Amino acid sequence: MLRLRNRDQFQAGMGGETVARTPHFALHRRALPLPPVPAAEGEDAPIPLFRPTGVWLGAMVPKRWARRAVTRNAIRRQIYTVGLCLEGQSPAAYVVRLRTAFDRRQFVSATSDALRRAVRAELEQLFARARRTAA
Repeated sequence: MLRLRNRDQFQAGMGGETVARTPHFALHRRALPLPPVPAAEGEDAPIPLFRPTGVWLGAMVPKRWARRAVTRNAIRRQIYTVGLCLEGQSPAAYVVRLRTAFDRRQFVSATSDALRRAVRAELEQLFARARRTAA
């Protein structure tokens, strides 16, 4: 599994279709290889965003929906761990996006076990829906 690293890769992944949604997450998918971008006259050939083989995964956890860095990082770790189930899929770029905040009254601690379980369960549901859609 390869990780999306730069803004252009994330934008390309988000430009694809939304294949699954849960109350807090959305999964975007863009099939690879992307069509080549023609080079302007007098320029060298552009560097491709992705290697055409493999599955790419990125996690978007905006500060707007998870204020504390420790919470954002915990959610990102969960996304990359659960996202390993995408191995063996056809080459594509996937972006998991946090769409809404988890209720702070229900999950008081930034890294509580309850929050981890809730995030894990929802991510497993998200990726299961995506696998059903792909089949």
